[in-house]
Amino acid sequence: MISAAAMCLALNIYFEARDQSTQGQIAVAEVTLNRVASDKWPNTICGVVKQSGKNGCAFSWYCDKNSNTPKEKETFEKSKILAEILINNDVSVVGDKATYYHNDSITPYWAKNFYVIKKIGNHIFYSEDLWIKSPVKRPENFDKMICEYNKNNTYISNGIDSCVSKNMSGETKKFISD
Repeated sequence: MISAAAMCLALNIYFEARDQSTQGQIAVAEVTLNRVASDKWPNTICGVVKQSGKNGCAFSWYCDKNSNTPKEKETFEKSKILAEILINNDVSVVGDKATYYHNDSITPYWAKNFYVIKKIGNHIFYSEDLWIKSPVKRPENFDKMICEYNKNNTYISNGIDSCVSKNMSGETKKFISD
């Protein structure tokens, strides 16, 4: 069973970045987790994801009046796996100061006030602080934890010898890839 915090993070990954690379999905989740760690935002994952204010919701999907039920089951399963990994491991692609991002098709009013960290896919990531710490060192087995979904209902890693498969009922197993 997935925790409420992991479910909130998984929903945020899914609705904000389901069409992005794994690295892009991790970066979106990282912004959420960096906000939790900051005293400027709520101190829970669900609090950050569901936060709203005078300018609307922090994450547009939460208050856009569309359904908040994921329709792409395999993609949502990947989002849940990533959420659990990121909550339990120090993983970073944009650094611990990344607290904002937006789609590159828009220019939000706030963007001019922050420093661009990097662009991943069609998201641009920002920090309020010019001095960004280096990304946290990844766990040694990180490449075995992040795997791409394939049509055979397994998660495979590109050239990595093992990975974790998680089926729709939540059962997991480790397997060796070809």
